[in-house]
Amino acid sequence: MDRVKTAVAGARAAYNLGKTRPLEFRLQQLRAMEKMLTERKDLFSEALQKDLHKNDFAVQIYEMAGIVGEITLALNKLHEWMEPEHVSKNMMTMMDTVYIQRQPLGVVLIIGAWNYPLALVLQPLVGAIAAGNAAVVKPSEVSGNTAQLLAQLLPQYLDKELYPVINGGVKEATELLSIRFDHILYTGNAAVGRIVMEAAAKHLTPVTLELGGKSPCYVDTDCDLDVACRRIAWGRYTNCGQTCIAPDYILCNKSIQDQVVKKIGDTIAEFYGSDPQKSPDYGRIVNQRHFQRIMSLLEGANVVYGGKNNVEDLYIAPTIVTDVDPDSRIMQEEIFGPVLPIVTVNGVDEAIAFISRRDKPLALYVFSHNKKLIQKMIRMTSSGGVTANDCLIHYSIAALPFGGVGKSGFGAYHGKHSFDTFSHRRACVLKSLGMEKANNIRYAPATDSKMKWLLWLLAKQGEGKKLQLIGFLILGTLVSIVMKFYFAW
Repeated sequence: MDRVKTAVAGARAAYNLGKTRPLEFRLQQLRAMEKMLTERKDLFSEALQKDLHKNDFAVQIYEMAGIVGEITLALNKLHEWMEPEHVSKNMMTMMDTVYIQRQPLGVVLIIGAWNYPLALVLQPLVGAIAAGNAAVVKPSEVSGNTAQLLAQLLPQYLDKELYPVINGGVKEATELLSIRFDHILYTGNAAVGRIVMEAAAKHLTPVTLELGGKSPCYVDTDCDLDVACRRIAWGRYTNCGQTCIAPDYILCNKSIQDQVVKKIGDTIAEFYGSDPQKSPDYGRIVNQRHFQRIMSLLEGANVVYGGKNNVEDLYIAPTIVTDVDPDSRIMQEEIFGPVLPIVTVNGVDEAIAFISRRDKPLALYVFSHNKKLIQKMIRMTSSGGVTANDCLIHYSIAALPFGGVGKSGFGAYHGKHSFDTFSHRRACVLKSLGMEKANNIRYAPATDSKMKWLLWLLAKQGEGKKLQLIGFLILGTLVSIVMKFYFAW
């Protein structure tokens, strides 16, 4: 375990030299990451094919495009993000310089997930680099080929002292969590999330947890079912259902349940053919343990579509389950596989009640022509994110924060939100040593007059240009008085 401590100590020593502070250094590291993705694209595709049966389309669209987009945004906007953010003043600080300066936190730890083993490591790393931090990267050992490739390539392109990669399993992760970091970002399940948070608490280290959960999908009767079912099938079965924001179950009226099953089934055939196992576009379960876990969820379930599987190939067909008991195991834990339960409800109010009784999910989906119904669903429920009439797509918008709430996690990243997550917002007030007479009202001995003036001045907060105008008027009055006395002499 000496290599873990050595790597973290090396990252902190390099950070303390101030190497990450200049804008140009950060831009250079981001360009180097972009170069790595371009030059080594084939190697990443090969590793992801081995780990999760991802084809080139899946690698380019679901792994690399988001990373490249984050890099491009940071390259274009980083100089603006690093600028001081000037804020409103009160009357007592009107002549001062008041602003927020974003500073790097220090040495951060990024623990990635296995389902998108490239994107869920490099996207947060973009934010950590942009914010000027050193970052220790721990890829998931479950997607071992991608993890090994990252350990091999990142030191060739990025500063190897500032951005070390630590591979390994529970032992290495435990060792890392015993060391003090300035921030930890973890993507994975809630059980490990609790371990991460407990370890971080010993050092008072802030954390960002991206944990997932059971993301509901309400399908209204007033809806284009053909379009809705295509989009739901895409969201559920992409990456073989191993997506943290995939629709985990459907809520719909019993009167449309059979149509939903048929239309999703027709879409599966359209997407993957009559035998999805032969489709180059259909993924595989990551390993035997997760295969057996998913299959155990189907025990005693009413499978109305799919259900075929092959343990040697880690293949589970796109599957739909109906007549689901809300208290059954399949409705108690995140499925994280190509299985879609349908629970019937009488309408949107019952759907809202059902969702609200459960842990807050990472995502929520609603399909309806009725805009008021959509707004009601948004207003009356809580989730990390929400998308109406589509699935997954909110993840792709860099301007939106991506993160959970409650047991689906807390904190967020993507775009400037990543930069802010890995930055300290430092409050700065720069005063002169002049005009000391104006400060007498705050000094002892205290008087009622001083107190009244101070309360009035402190009450004039955040009025922006109006406050500035008042200040200039007061200043102008003082100048005119001084000039009057000067010329009188």
